[in-house]
Amino acid sequence: MRHPRRKSSLIKYHYLVGALLAIAFGAAHSRAAEDADALERRGSDLFRAGKFAESVAAFDEEIRLEPRRAPWHWKRGISLYYAGRYADGAKQFEGYQTVDDNDVENAVWRYLCQVRAPTVGPEKARSGILPIKNDGRVPMMQIYSMFRGEAQPDDVLAACRGEGISTAEREHRLFYAHLYLGLFHDAHGRKSEAIKHMSEAKRLRIAHYMGDVAVVHADLLVKNTSRP
Repeated sequence: MRHPRRKSSLIKYHYLVGALLAIAFGAAHSRAAEDADALERRGSDLFRAGKFAESVAAFDEEIRLEPRRAPWHWKRGISLYYAGRYADGAKQFEGYQTVDDNDVENAVWRYLCQVRAPTVGPEKARSGILPIKNDGRVPMMQIYSMFRGEAQPDDVLAACRGEGISTAEREHRLFYAHLYLGLFHDAHGRKSEAIKHMSEAKRLRIAHYMGDVAVVHADLLVKNTSRP
């Protein structure tokens, strides 16, 4: 058997080593998180600049450093959509559904990816749209019904005219209405309607990443329309 003092010294030694390893691990994890945050900002900036493939690459590196962020990364899904990687985009939004199953926007972006994927298309995308029970943000459930083929664009706009709401709230609702009406029409080849609604979403732009999406998409529509 070990001498009591020697045993005590060994216990203290192992405790000290464990503590030092924990500190080192914590510092390394903190640095990784800081680096991942920087990459998330870079990916977002690249998206705003219209550099979609580079945006995806930055988000991929962020996730390599912080793998637990992977299912939450809806920004990566949007960049994949604009980069033309529709199957990968759909997969990203399916991952997000596992951590938040009540977000209409996630269901819609997966639909948009699948509509453009040659192996899926509009009918399969509509019938297989991700299930959403009750997204409380107005007019999200009307947007969801429209993408399911159960409501019309006018229903989405009508939902924004609630009684007793402030001008700011009404414009916030209208921003999302016009954003998703623009995306809806664009996905189905109605370019003039898409430009009309996306231009209005750009005018109503909110201080949120989806406001950046509206600007990017509106500018792309105008750019593609002006090409000979």
